[in-house]
Amino acid sequence: MTDKVLWKETHKMTVTEDDSIPNEEITDPGSRQEDLTEQKSDTQIENGDTLFHENNEQADTAAIDEEAIELKTEHHEETANKEDSIQVKTRNVTSLQLFRFAGPFEVLLLIFAFILAITQGVSLPLVLFFFGRVTDAFIDQGKNYGSATNLTVPMMTTPNTPTTSPTDTITEYSIYYAILGVIIMIIAYLQNMLWNTAAERQIHKIRLQFFRAILRQEIAWFDTHKAGELTSRSSDDIDKIRAGFGDKLGLILQYLGTCCGGIALGFSKSWKLTLVILCVAFLIMLPSIAIGARLIRKMTTSALDAYAKAGAVAEEVLSSIRTVTAFGGEHKEVERYTENLYGAKKESIKKDTLQAILIGIFYFNFYGTYALAFWYGSTLYLSGELSPGDIIVTFLGILFGAFSLGQATPYITDFITARGAASTIWEIIDQIPDIDNSSELGLKPETLTGDISFTNVHFCYPSRPEVKVLNGLTLEVKQGQTIALVGSSGCGKSTTVQLVQRFYDPLSGSVKLDGNDLRDINVRWLRENIGVVSQEPVLFATTIAENIRYGRVDATDEEIKAAAKEANAHDFISALPDGYETLVGDRGAQLSGGQKQRVAIARALVRNPKILLLDEATSALDTESEATVQAALDKVQAGRTTIVIAHRLSTIQNADVICSFKDGNIFEKGSHEVLMQDKNGLYFGLVQLQSRKEEKTEEEAEVKEEEYEDEDEEENEEKGSVEAQNAEKEPLSSSRNRKISGSSDKQTPELNRVVSTVSDTPETQEDEEDVLKNYSFTRVMKMNSPELLYMIIGVICSAFNGGVQPAFSIIFSRILGTFALPLEQVKSQVVLYCLLLFGIGVIALISNTLGGASLGKSGGELTLRVRRIAFKAMLRQDIAYFDDHKNSSGALTTRLSTEASLISGVTGSQFGFIVQAFSNIGVAIIIAFIFGWQLTLLVLAFLPLIAFSGLMQMKQQRSFAAQQQSSKESIGKIVTETIVNIRTVANLTVEPTFYNQYLEFLNKPYKNSLKDAHLSGITYAVSQSVIFFCYAASFRLGGWLVENDKMEFQNIFLVFSAIVFGGFGLGRAMASAPDYSKAKTAAAHVFQLVDREPPIDSYSDKGVQLEHFSPEISFDKVRYRYPTRPDVPVLRGLTVSVKPGETLALVGSSGCGKSTSVSLIERFYNPMSGQVSLDNHEIKILNVGWFRSQIGLVSQEPILFDRTVADNIAYGDNSRKVSMEEVIDAAKKANIHDFIASLPEGYETRVGDKGTQLSGGQKQRVAIARALVRNPKILLLDEATSALDSESERVVQEALDEAKKGRTCITIAHRLSTIHDAEKIAVIRHGKVAELGKHEELMQLKGQYYRLYTAQDLQN
Repeated sequence: MTDKVLWKETHKMTVTEDDSIPNEEITDPGSRQEDLTEQKSDTQIENGDTLFHENNEQADTAAIDEEAIELKTEHHEETANKEDSIQVKTRNVTSLQLFRFAGPFEVLLLIFAFILAITQGVSLPLVLFFFGRVTDAFIDQGKNYGSATNLTVPMMTTPNTPTTSPTDTITEYSIYYAILGVIIMIIAYLQNMLWNTAAERQIHKIRLQFFRAILRQEIAWFDTHKAGELTSRSSDDIDKIRAGFGDKLGLILQYLGTCCGGIALGFSKSWKLTLVILCVAFLIMLPSIAIGARLIRKMTTSALDAYAKAGAVAEEVLSSIRTVTAFGGEHKEVERYTENLYGAKKESIKKDTLQAILIGIFYFNFYGTYALAFWYGSTLYLSGELSPGDIIVTFLGILFGAFSLGQATPYITDFITARGAASTIWEIIDQIPDIDNSSELGLKPETLTGDISFTNVHFCYPSRPEVKVLNGLTLEVKQGQTIALVGSSGCGKSTTVQLVQRFYDPLSGSVKLDGNDLRDINVRWLRENIGVVSQEPVLFATTIAENIRYGRVDATDEEIKAAAKEANAHDFISALPDGYETLVGDRGAQLSGGQKQRVAIARALVRNPKILLLDEATSALDTESEATVQAALDKVQAGRTTIVIAHRLSTIQNADVICSFKDGNIFEKGSHEVLMQDKNGLYFGLVQLQSRKEEKTEEEAEVKEEEYEDEDEEENEEKGSVEAQNAEKEPLSSSRNRKISGSSDKQTPELNRVVSTVSDTPETQEDEEDVLKNYSFTRVMKMNSPELLYMIIGVICSAFNGGVQPAFSIIFSRILGTFALPLEQVKSQVVLYCLLLFGIGVIALISNTLGGASLGKSGGELTLRVRRIAFKAMLRQDIAYFDDHKNSSGALTTRLSTEASLISGVTGSQFGFIVQAFSNIGVAIIIAFIFGWQLTLLVLAFLPLIAFSGLMQMKQQRSFAAQQQSSKESIGKIVTETIVNIRTVANLTVEPTFYNQYLEFLNKPYKNSLKDAHLSGITYAVSQSVIFFCYAASFRLGGWLVENDKMEFQNIFLVFSAIVFGGFGLGRAMASAPDYSKAKTAAAHVFQLVDREPPIDSYSDKGVQLEHFSPEISFDKVRYRYPTRPDVPVLRGLTVSVKPGETLALVGSSGCGKSTSVSLIERFYNPMSGQVSLDNHEIKILNVGWFRSQIGLVSQEPILFDRTVADNIAYGDNSRKVSMEEVIDAAKKANIHDFIASLPEGYETRVGDKGTQLSGGQKQRVAIARALVRNPKILLLDEATSALDSESERVVQEALDEAKKGRTCITIAHRLSTIHDAEKIAVIRHGKVAELGKHEELMQLKGQYYRLYTAQDLQN
């Protein structure tokens, strides 16, 4: 089944099984209404080929004219003025809108859950009604047995007096309690299970919709939205939505049901007393809660935005780790990441402080109101309006109602937070792109000719509206023609190709295919008929076969192999141990540049496109491969419309039309012969710069692979060295994942590049337990030690908070005793107790505010510190760590954002709740033992059952948290990989494939979550119902104790209320258990990372720092295999050296070990045997940071950061502050100054994510300037001029030649014309030096170098 069909079936499953997400009407501004209706039925293709299958509507689009240029330019300017973070139009999400993705089945679940939650909430006031009857019975019993027999009380009748004895009444209501316990157990299980099930089903849809919405967006949208930020939102923000409307929403409704039921019960007993309590309480409480909730939501949103920015920085750095490491930018990146965290910390602390103040106000109001209520209640009692039981019922009804409102406060905060998180998620989901790749609208012609025309096209990028890229471009490409675009970097060539793919729409003018405006053609259909090979090929972290299959998802294995053969990739792929099933690593990192390019070409060829777009398709190929691949490209161009962008002009001499670009327009065009006749023309000048000949020489047959007599012995020694080193250091993966294949001892030359085949087996339970061994509570406290004072204050205040409620129990029981006192004593006693209650309220206000603010401060600081330490530890790791598929940038970014925030649960406000809970239950038990040890023992007998249910809940949550964490990392990897490479995803039209992969990753945790809902419901049900059985037994025993004169009746209530309030605290502690468990697991993971000592430690101060040294580099019998594939040899005894001031050029076929040699010099890896030396000092003994600071690197695929041009150049030297004069000087040397100066913002222009706002040549020149600004002793150039056009190459080469003076230079080149002046040229073959000498010497040998050179057909 193809991926498109699978997409269709999966989508049907998602919508049908999950009762469908409501369809939204979506307009498509990028499609035209005119003439579309008549053609639609004739040109429509299967709905299965669409991305989203939504009922999109078509919108009218105004004709594009001169006014449109102004309007669209204004729109671009607005877009560009946005911050780099996601600044969508934030809207308030109402409570009902939070459930917008609930289908009919979820709505049914929610209705049932709603009813059950309210029912469970109302059951508590029913208990209080029973309690009132029991209270009257106890008072009567106390009178009958002498506790108050001689006291005068108001003459009132109670329901118990005439017919039933007090003991019988107590026994009867004890049975009622037991029955109610059984009912509550059933209700609690059902409502908890239903809430969680409905929540998981909705969250599953939200995740799918969010990812689908991202895939749907146009490229211009991604220019202003960072990949890391989107990844962070897909994880953190959606998790916050889940936390807000699952079982926590059920608890809110349950507590609100208790609150309303309690107040209703109070009104039924005494409306006067209830009104007094409510008027005073709500006049204070409601305004504070309303204002506080609004502020908390605002602060939460601000904190989430700040964390999203930090996540974007982390993703950018981790995905560019080699560049960061090479330039020693670890400390600078840690500081940049930390700066983005400060805003989040500030908002988080403010939110926790405000929440603490609100809780303090609540309890102050709570106890103060009851002081007033007791006084007024005693007045009603003395006037004969209320019986003692009715007073207690009224009191407790309001009491439990208020308590429930207080307990609901944290969950209400979660719900508000969920609404804040949803506002951004909803906006992205609802974002309608102008160019909608999911739309079914637009023409889908049955036949495609391939005529392309540009008519007066004007264009500027939305993120840079002030810079005109195309200025009235007019061009026609006929069917079957090959059009070549040449010109200097940044002249608009790549932009032209992007307009053909409809990544952007022109500001004015039109781009047409077969006479149809591209805006009238279905976007997906258009891209499916285009094959693209870009300048910087992007491969995905899967097998080679799957990467090629992305070109056409229904391609067979035979077609994949055929395409690979055409691209000259079949031989090197077949030579790999796993062949086409070899994993290529993150972004294809395990393949050389040439190998990646050939796989990308095969991917384009496999779809057999009508239109072919080649953007420097052979730029990364060596001479041996280029001729073969170019011949294959020439062959496949036949009959296809082809647009070629080329800097190597020899590759486009046979093009039908060559267009020279200048200032966003065509300066001249014609065939090669015609353009060469104009000696003053632009093209002629470019050709002269490259000094190309017109003839081609025959390519000689490949030389057979050399035989090494000592191969077996050397390989065995090397393998032993690998195993020994892997045993000494912490492995990247467990030994069960290593494959040492003896059958692969003899390898072909193309086998010299490593690929990852680490098992995808998830961590077992034993692995998780091993990780937990790293956890230490003491260590977490030590990390929080700078906030020790805040923590001490917070713990003391929390302990006071815990003691307040048992103290209230004493006062409450003493008040009951006043009902048995003489009337003249009642008033004075009530005044005393009211003053005590008011005092408790003041203590609660101070302790809650001070304690909550202190712990919020310590928790916020710890979160920032942990994130910083974890990020710093990640950047400390060696490159081999990042080669492991489990440590991809997406997985690490997800781990960073989730684990650090969880750890604050150990020391932040959650820790305060736990201290408060244990203080509460501890004080309550002591008081209970003092006043009634027999009854206390009975109540405590129920605590193990309560604790057991909490323990089960903790264990289940811990297991679930581990599963969720593993799933989140896998999901984070695919989200990051998709978003970072969105241009490749779009031009391959593989959005359905990535959606299906995302769906597949989600399915397992989704199903586990549904199962977990039942287990969670069971543990919750037990914890909720145990207390009712405890009530039943306690009242029955209490009645017997009073009847037998072993306890005074008021002490029954003291013991009972103390334990009940202690139960509240215990319940709160149990509710915090899952969070603590998650925090424990997260802390263990962080400690494991921090404790990992990499074999190559860039943070270490150890190692020699040479004061004076000669920059001489030498390799002595160096052997190397990549740690992720120890069975594939890369370097096999490499021996070569370069003296100070000399240039050593490494040449050879792709994958022969050239780039690996550079990686060893940079100390990205250590050799398995042999040594690499600097001035006869083995580099292993040198300080890593110092050694790297002596090296300047320009890589084949330059990585720039989303900063200004000046910042990117200054990044070359992170040991000091680079002055602007030095930046400009380096830019001038790299021939980039004039271009930068021409930009409106000059050196302050931001280059975009991964430098996407610059062309390939511009990026390369900025990278060269970055290397030059550090003034290095050693210069490493890995194809430093590969992306430059002829006009720039000569100047840059001169700059590089100048920069080489006085420096040791090692350069890797496929363009041999750039290195024929080198003092030494080493031809690498089979991981060894095959030939060594100067250009003239090697040419005289007429060996391999001679063949490579003549194959390029260069002239001096």
